[in-house]
Parts: sequence; C-alpha cells; structure tokens
Amino acid sequence: MPDADTKPHIDALTGAESDAEVAEQLARFFETVSSAFSRNTERALRADLRVFLVWCEQDGMVAVPASATTLIAFIEDMGSSRAPATVRRYVSSIATLHKTLRLPNPADSTAVKLALQRMYRNRGRRQTQVTGLTWPLRNRLIKAAGKRLIDARNRALLAVAYDTLLRRSELVSLDVSDLVEEADGSATLLVRTSKTDPEGAGAMLFLARDTVRIVKIWLGRSGTAGGRLFRSVRKDGSVGEQLPPSQVPRIYKSMALRAGLPADTVDALAGHSTRVGPVQDMIACGIELPAILQAGRWKSARMVQRYGERLLARRSGAAQLAARQQR
Repeated sequence: MPDADTKPHIDALTGAESDAEVAEQLARFFETVSSAFSRNTERALRADLRVFLVWCEQDGMVAVPASATTLIAFIEDMGSSRAPATVRRYVSSIATLHKTLRLPNPADSTAVKLALQRMYRNRGRRQTQVTGLTWPLRNRLIKAAGKRLIDARNRALLAVAYDTLLRRSELVSLDVSDLVEEADGSATLLVRTSKTDPEGAGAMLFLARDTVRIVKIWLGRSGTAGGRLFRSVRKDGSVGEQLPPSQVPRIYKSMALRAGLPADTVDALAGHSTRVGPVQDMIACGIELPAILQAGRWKSARMVQRYGERLLARRSGAAQLAARQQR
C-alpha cells in the first residue's frame, strides 16, 4: 500500500470521478512492487514517484495516466535543477508505473525521448564520480579509528566492504553464519541475495586474513555469536539488532573526518566508495578484467570502465605509444 507521505498525493491527483479508481490502481501498484523489487529499488521507486506526484499536484497536471506533454514539462522543469541521471531515473520510474497499470506509457513518445536528448545535449550525460576508498585510504581510516566498541564495528564494516565490494544493503544483511574461516586464516563469505540476484542464488566472496582478524575483534567485543554480522551500537555502548543501510556512508564519512581527510574528500564519499576504490586498486595492480568482474559480480565491463577511467586512460594505446616514443 502507499506510504503515509505518498497517499495524500495519490488521493488528490485529479478532480475527475475516476480519482478513487486511480488511487486504488496506485495502491495495487505499490503493493505489487513491494515484493517484485529489492528494498533499495522499491525505496527509490517510491521516492521518484513521490516527486512526480507532488509536482503534478502543484502544477495542476494529471499524473495518472500522464500525457507526453506532462512528462515533457516535468523533464524540462527537473532538468534545470537536477542531475540528468536523476531525471532519467524519474522517467524510468514513471514508465514502470504506467506499464504495471497497463496504461499508455508516455515515456514511449518520440517527443519525450527528444526532450531527454535535449537535456543531455544541454547538460551532458556524465555523472559525478564518488571518491573511491582505495587501499591507502582504507588503511588510513582503519588506523585512525578509536578504541570504542563502535570503532571496532566500523573497522570491521570497512574492511569487509573493501574485500567484497558489497553494496550497503548487502553489507547490513550479512549474518555471522555467512562467514566461514579457512585453515590459513582467510575466510569465505556467502552473500545470499543482492540487487542483481533477487532470487537468492547467492555468491561466495573472499575475505583476507587481516580482515578476518578485524571482524573477529568486533564479534568478540560485541558478544555477537549469531544473527546479523553488523549491528547498530547505541550511545551507551549497547548493541542493537539491525544496522540501517543508510548508516553505511555516514560511517565512512565519520571515519574519514576522524582521519583528518579534507572536507571535499569526505563529502565525495558514498556507499559505493568501497566498490569504486577496490576496482581502481585492481586495475593499478594489473588484475585482469574477468577477475575484476567476478569480484564485483558484474556481467559487463561498463561499471569497471567508469570506475577506473583515469587509470585506464593512462594504459590506453595513446599512453603506451607515448611511452615507447619516450615522450
């Protein structure tokens, strides 16, 4: 069902007699997607549609079904203040809504596609890259962490994230039983579900010996023997049951502040920083593409190329030619 913030806007979409029917359709839509997508995707979908519903209400537009003219106006308005990638995501969410309700999809209109192209030509498609938590940064943050229980948790979280390239939702979903220590002190970690594995086929990932030691310190100090691997820690030092995914980037930023990193570097850290940084380190170490794809569980090289574009540029044919020409 629609959440409390979205429901009022669903009820106030239009003044037509079909309003109640449209609201019911939207209610069924939200109920359907709650089990069809990952929690993060569902949350993003709800947030995107809330933006569109509120905008339509404020501008007196009909949101469901939306016309191509309405969507073009929305694109032009949002494109003046939002990143092109964000606007494109809004359009994708609106298209999902209409397809699910079996309504004519305004995003299929040639005029809408041209509006998106105009936005890209005016503002470009390039997305801002988050700061990668590379090996030197990872070590600096871990060494600068304090002696509190929460610092032990933060060290373990960062170390596991760097080794596994896990998304924040995947990190906080790990259980203690998912970690199996090997005879040499390293470990394997079972990731049961993920954004790209909603059916739960699972993936087995590697943890280095130093990471396992850091994790065992956290488990020992927190008394965590089962259940969630990473948990919230209250101000009084008591351990909670669940760590919200939204806390992961905040943990990275707080560790970076404690380590004395520049403000612009801290601001550029995000939940994906522990996916970007290890990829950059792998490229710098000459690790082959198939192994990088396996580590990040990617099916194509697109994200690897994006994360490592500066390093890859320095290994391009032009760079190799310049080196052989000694210039």
